[in-house]
Amino acid sequence: MAKISASSLLLILLFVSAAASRTKIYSINNEDVHATDGICKTMVEKQGYACQEHLVTTQDGYILSMQRIPKGQSGEVPDKPPVLLQHGLLMDGITWMLNPPDQSLAFILADNGFDVWLANTRGTRYSRGHTTLSPNKSAYWDWSWDQLVAYDLSATFQYVSDQTGQKLHYVGHSLGTLIALAAFSQEKLVNMLRSAALLSPIAYLNQMSSLLARTAVDIFLAEDLYWLGVHEFDPRGEAVAKLLEAICNKPGIDCTDLMTSFTGQNCCLNSSNSDVFLEHEPQSTATKNMIHIAQMVRNGNIAMFDYDDKDKNMEHYGQPTPPSYNMTNIPNDLPLFLSYGGKDMLSDVNDVQVLLDSLKDHDGDKLVVQFREDYAHADFVMAVNAKQAVYDPLMAFFKLQ
Repeated sequence: MAKISASSLLLILLFVSAAASRTKIYSINNEDVHATDGICKTMVEKQGYACQEHLVTTQDGYILSMQRIPKGQSGEVPDKPPVLLQHGLLMDGITWMLNPPDQSLAFILADNGFDVWLANTRGTRYSRGHTTLSPNKSAYWDWSWDQLVAYDLSATFQYVSDQTGQKLHYVGHSLGTLIALAAFSQEKLVNMLRSAALLSPIAYLNQMSSLLARTAVDIFLAEDLYWLGVHEFDPRGEAVAKLLEAICNKPGIDCTDLMTSFTGQNCCLNSSNSDVFLEHEPQSTATKNMIHIAQMVRNGNIAMFDYDDKDKNMEHYGQPTPPSYNMTNIPNDLPLFLSYGGKDMLSDVNDVQVLLDSLKDHDGDKLVVQFREDYAHADFVMAVNAKQAVYDPLMAFFKLQ
């Protein structure tokens, strides 16, 4: 296969490009919000919706940006409970607004009377603040999705609950489903929750069929970056590009269509919306987080980060191996809506079946499972027909809870 340049690779990978430079939105204390380029100004208000910017500080000091769309385009006060939307890996809250309003879940929910809240995990463009640490320091990036479970998710849940005085509905996509399932398996947050909708659910990854993603795992891409001292996994960065370029030179990897190679053949995306995506995505995460996900693929389980050293594991967990997140511990009466796709090569149908097997004792009237044969990973947030295919059934589910 012809060699592909690092810059070209980034352009293709997950719709990435250098179209937008990373602007520092907050000071180290996140007290200084630039009102001109936050998510409310750039994505919500220009569509004719009211929007509020909020800041939430986690127990370990990360300062997270949240947005609230308190009412729909009509201006009527919402008559339904709050909904918290949690994006996936290498994305942020803009995930839910990449299409026109009548095709984007955040706006659809607002127009249907829900009080909509958008989460942005640590390290993403609008959530790079910390009470003491700078993103330029390696200590800032010393976290994996374990900390998203323990700190980010709990902080956003508590904040929405405190602000509204109500229990909330939750919608997660991809990694946003994993951190929710992990929290629920520890019986965390369920006292603040009405129901959860999990789109393209990620739990078990051992049978993931994406050759591109599996190759990245097999060559220890994230580990190589970490050993090189690259603690921020920035898809726009030179270090990531060089290692990804090496993957493109592997036999069987088609770098002319990395989106399909990575996520599966998405059925229903509108290519004209790619400029919106390229302007805002992808976002950084911690290299340690990427290592943790790679461990899940290799080991076939859902466990906390493995330090690959018995002494370090003992130091962190009090045992030589990382504790597991047991999916069978998810409360059987917790209302769950799961939607997955037959073409998804990240949330593979076989891995989803393992998750469903672990939920076999779930109350029959509390678990709704939707299968879309034609959907792949990105369709659940960007398909032009997602409202009819997924979001309308999702809202009907919410209204019953």
